[in-house]
Amino acid sequence: MDWLNVIFNGPFLALLGAALAAGLAGAGSAKGVGIAGEAAAGVLTEDSNKFGQTLLLQALPGTQGIYGLLVAFIILNNIGVFAGHIELGSAQGLMYIAAALPMAIGGYVSAIAQGRASAASMGIIAKKPEDLAKAMLYPAMVETYAVLSLLISILMIINIK
Repeated sequence: MDWLNVIFNGPFLALLGAALAAGLAGAGSAKGVGIAGEAAAGVLTEDSNKFGQTLLLQALPGTQGIYGLLVAFIILNNIGVFAGHIELGSAQGLMYIAAALPMAIGGYVSAIAQGRASAASMGIIAKKPEDLAKAMLYPAMVETYAVLSLLISILMIINIK
C-alpha cells in the first residue's frame, strides 16, 4: 500500500503530467523530424543546393517538442520545483495531468502528421524549388492543431489553484 501513496500523491501526479507533455510531444517531434529528414535526404541526392529549403521543412515538426517542453516548464514552475518545495494535493496533481494531456497527445499526433506533410512537400521542392512558400503551407496547416493543444494546456494550467 505504500507504493499507492507514492503514486497518488500530488507532486508525483503533477510531475507525471509534466513528463507526459514533454516526453510525448518530444517523441512525436523526433518521429516527425525523422520522417521529413528521410525525404529531405532523398531530395538532396538529386540536388544538394536545396539543403536550406529541405532543412526548413524538416524543422517544422520539431515545434511540438518545444511546446511540450514549455508546458512542462510551466507545470514545474507552478508546483514549486524551482523554488525548492512542492506542496499540492492529489486532486491538484490529477488536474495537472489532465492539463498536460492535450499537449502530450496533440503534440505527439500532430508532430508525426506534420512530418508526413513535410515529407510530401519535399516533392514540391524537388521539382519546383521556387514554390517553397506553397510547400510550407501543407505542414503549417497541421501546426494549427499543435498550437491549439498548447493553448488549451496553458489555459488549464494557469487556472489550477
